[in-house]
Amino acid sequence: MPVWEWLLDIVGVCLLLALLYGISLIVRRRLLARHGGTFELSFRVRTEHPGRGWLLGIGRYSGQSLEWFRIFSLSPRPKRVWARDLLEYSGRRAPAGPEEMSLYDGHVVAACHYDGHPLEIAMSESALTGFQSWLESGPPGTDWDRR
Repeated sequence: MPVWEWLLDIVGVCLLLALLYGISLIVRRRLLARHGGTFELSFRVRTEHPGRGWLLGIGRYSGQSLEWFRIFSLSPRPKRVWARDLLEYSGRRAPAGPEEMSLYDGHVVAACHYDGHPLEIAMSESALTGFQSWLESGPPGTDWDRR
C-alpha cells in the first residue's frame, strides 16, 4: 500500500473521530438539559492573573445545588457543585480587558463567596436574574434560624 493511501486513511479516521466527538457533545448537552434547563455559565478557576483563568461551561440547577459542567467535556458528571446554603452573591461587574475575549458575548461577571472563599462566575443578564432569584428563594423552613 502506497504512503499516500495510508495518509488518506489516517486523515479519514481523524475526521471520523472529530465528527463522533461533535455528535457526542450535542447528545451530552441534550441529556443534561433533559433534567432541567441549562444555561451558559463560565467559571474562573485561576485568579492570579487579572482577566485570565476562565473556563466555559454549562450550568444547571439541581435541587439545592448549582452544577457546572465543562463545555467540551464528555463527562456526564458535573465538574463543580455549589450548594445554595453556602453560596452568597456579592455583586456584578462587566468583563474587563482580556475577559471580554474569554467569555461568551453579553455575559456579566458575578462575584460570589462560597463557604467563605471568593468565587467568580459569568452568565447572561437573564441568567443572573434567575441565579439571584434561586439564591433568595430557598425551600420552606430552610431559614428558620435567620433573625
